[in-house]
Amino acid sequence: MPRATNSPASRRRHKSRLKLARGFRGSRSKLFRQATEAVDRAQAMAYVHRKQKKRNFRRLWTVRINAACRTNGISYSRFIDGLAKANVTINRKMLSEIAIFDEAGFTKLVETAKAAVA
Repeated sequence: MPRATNSPASRRRHKSRLKLARGFRGSRSKLFRQATEAVDRAQAMAYVHRKQKKRNFRRLWTVRINAACRTNGISYSRFIDGLAKANVTINRKMLSEIAIFDEAGFTKLVETAKAAVA
């Protein structure tokens, strides 16, 4: 009786892994073992970076809000504290959009925060 191999399944497995490695440079897209390592690392980093993306955007919004606050004569922390005390619930993403596109509206928010802190 001839020896049975796992040829169809392993070929399918190799092809699918090499397909994921398209676009990688050199042997990382040609050789199965190197492609496997490269794809595993790429997927792990993609997971990590999806989490970091959220952190980075929050940092960006904070920097933008802080810059707009400084031009209105208040620090970022006092501004956020004032909004919390005034029961204004706007997330940082929207605050940064307001700071960029609606300076008059942001100035009113700053005045609200200043009144609540004082």
